[in-house]
Amino acid sequence: MGNAKTMVIFEHPLNEKIRIWLRLEFLIKQLMYNKNFDANNALYFFHLLNEILEIIERNDIRADLIKSIEEQKQKLSIWLNVPGVDTPLLDDLLSKLNVLIQQLSLDPKMGYDLKDDRFITAIRKRLTIPGGCCSFDLPFFHLWLQHPQSFRENQINQWLDSFSTLFQAMSLCMQLIRQSSHFKTLLCTNRFYQNSQDDISLLRIKVPFDKRLYPQVSGNNNRFAIRFLPLEPTLDNDEQEESAEFEFELACC
Repeated sequence: MGNAKTMVIFEHPLNEKIRIWLRLEFLIKQLMYNKNFDANNALYFFHLLNEILEIIERNDIRADLIKSIEEQKQKLSIWLNVPGVDTPLLDDLLSKLNVLIQQLSLDPKMGYDLKDDRFITAIRKRLTIPGGCCSFDLPFFHLWLQHPQSFRENQINQWLDSFSTLFQAMSLCMQLIRQSSHFKTLLCTNRFYQNSQDDISLLRIKVPFDKRLYPQVSGNNNRFAIRFLPLEPTLDNDEQEESAEFEFELACC
């Protein structure tokens, strides 16, 4: 497929663990991007923070991360005996994984201390109420927002430090999962593709932007189906376009 084409990457989880991790990863990126805010957009940051805490409270993220890192270590250790492998790079990666396991073991709460933060708890209680964070509802929050940016940034960085180990472990685990498979160019007709493969957890799908199609995925870690749907369905020539061969790229991770 030509490099000149702009490709859109879609990702779809095939088990519950990866589904939760993708959502958490999305929230983490949004949180870090929006951590520098003013009084006019402050609530978005706290909505993101609240959703991250909700996921952590409802799922044993730490145990899943430790298990996944151990599995990655076993897979990577096999490569140490393969000729031509960049051993120093591999040793460095294994060292990072060992450090993360140790940090995760010593930090069982990972953000749970923010549950006991009176400031954050009071805001979280009002987030589900439409307009519930007005200045008369949360006068202490209104006062906090009047402080200098440097003061608020210091407080925000302290909150984010509670997630430091989680963010690092999540980032590295998702990186290793994505790198476990390469994209392959495939062809399908009727905008439909299906396949079976043992023990996959994540599909990564590249679609040419000019096709204006997005994938709808169903399946599990052994079998999946992809149907490509138009962003803006049209009646003109729709049947002819749907029956035509369609080229895309797929990585089964």
